This record gives sequence, C-alpha cells and structure tokens, in this order.
Amino acid sequence: MLRQEETDVENTQSTLKAAGWMMTSIALLMLMAVSGRIITQEINVFQVMEMRSVIAFFMLLPLVFREGGFRAMRTPVLPGHIGRNVAHYVGQFAWLMGLTMIPLAQVIAIEFTAPIWAALMAAFFLGERLTWRKGLAIGFGLAGVLLILKPGAAPLNPGHLIVLTAAFFFAISFIMTKFLTRSDSATKIIFWMLIIQSIIGLIPALRVWIWPSAGVWPWIFVIAFTGTFAHFCMAKALSHADATVAMPMDYLRVPLSAIIGYFLYAEGVDALMALGAALILAGNLFNLRRPNAGKIQQTPT
Repeated sequence: MLRQEETDVENTQSTLKAAGWMMTSIALLMLMAVSGRIITQEINVFQVMEMRSVIAFFMLLPLVFREGGFRAMRTPVLPGHIGRNVAHYVGQFAWLMGLTMIPLAQVIAIEFTAPIWAALMAAFFLGERLTWRKGLAIGFGLAGVLLILKPGAAPLNPGHLIVLTAAFFFAISFIMTKFLTRSDSATKIIFWMLIIQSIIGLIPALRVWIWPSAGVWPWIFVIAFTGTFAHFCMAKALSHADATVAMPMDYLRVPLSAIIGYFLYAEGVDALMALGAALILAGNLFNLRRPNAGKIQQTPT
C-alpha cells in the first residue's frame, strides 16, 4: 500500500513537471509568433530566418558543450539531416509568410494539421498501417481546413494555402525527425538544423539584406531564443510524461492565439473558424489516443 502511494506521488510530480515544461514551451511558441510578426514588418523573411539560425547556434552552444562539444555532434546520418532541414526550411519560411497574411489563430490552427499529414505520409512512405482511427483523424483535419478556408464562400486568401504548405512540409520534417532520433539526440538534431539552415538561407538572405533598426534587434534575439528552446522545453516535458499526457496541452495555443490576436491585432474569430479549429484538434487528440502514442516525436520549429 505504501509503495502504491509513493508511485502515485511520483506520477503526480512527473505530471506537474511535464505541465510546467509544456506551459513554458507554449509561452515561448506564442512569443515566437508575436516576434515573427513584428520583425517581418521591417525585414524580409529570408533574412529573419538566417539571423534566427545564426544567433540561435550560439545560444545552443552551452547544451552542445554539456554533451561533449563539437566532436560529440558528429552524425552517421548527415544526408538525413540535410533532407529534413530542406523540408523544415520551406515549412518555416511558409509559416512566417503566413503570419504576415492571415490572422494568428488561423495560422496556428492550420499548423496543427501537420501531425495528421505526417500520419498519412507514414502510411505511404514508412509502411505504417493506416488504421480506421488514423483515417478518421485525417478526415477531421480535412473537414477543419475546409471550414477555415471556406472555399466558394469568400475569395481564397493565399495565406491559407501558404500555411497549409507549411504544415505539409512540417509533416515531412516530422517523418525525417522520427528517423533521425534512432541515432541522434535532440541537441544534435537542433545543432545540425541550425548549421544546415544557416547554409541554405545565406545567399537568399544576403540578396535582401538590410540593417535592422534598433527597435527590431531585441525581437530578433527573442525569435532566435524562442524558436530554439520552445522545443527543448517540449522534449523535457515528454521526458517526464507520455505524449498522451503532455501533447494535448500544446493545443492551448489555438485559443491563446485567438486571444492574443484579438487584443494585439483586433483579429476576430468567426463560428466556422472556431468549428474548423475544433475539428483539427479533435482529429489530433483522437489520433493521439492510439497505442504507442507516447512514442510520438516532435520537431523543432
């Protein structure tokens, strides 16, 4: 009996730690979205991404040295890192572009279709079985997207399609990350992400480069920090609790983004948008309840 009580206390403490890490992750991701919108009002998205990667690399160095330094960052699957980061770079670029074009709540809601696309891709490319549960989750996601896009009811906003493209490429990145975690740590994956994306984005960034104003520089450091460490916090949360416990907390970003959008940008949320977001989240939650859901991997954004 005493042993059972000790186990219950340990489980409660682990859940509380997971909740703390997830709340920190959510706060960082929301701050990243706000800072991204502020920065892109002045400088090009290519430059934002390049500055974020370079600055975040130096921010990551304490974790790199904690794991053994640069020698410990060697990887046997470098081509996998390159493929993963090409997809992630495209997704990240489209996500930042979407922030400048459509309401924040819509960006976050459509972003949450990425795990659903990943489940579909895993069935086709990794040979994972497409169960009725996964199929229903995909159906919920598609229905939610249609409600948000409202095709035929209003002129189609290109921003919706751009964010949907971002979610699709994030899904490819999810699949590649699942492969990479078999041999590399989270720190190593982020390390190579920052190096490869810095190389990919260097020439496009130099072509549009302008010197940021003094008021924008603090936000550049904010987006570099939040974009890197939000997912470190998420990984810490998953180390204390299963994904079925930790990941549903991440869906708080949808209502929080609506609140932030309303107070900061006077962005409204109509009934179809709310229903579409609810369907997307329901699909994710339903899919998350499947066996082995606790093994779900997340991708740094």
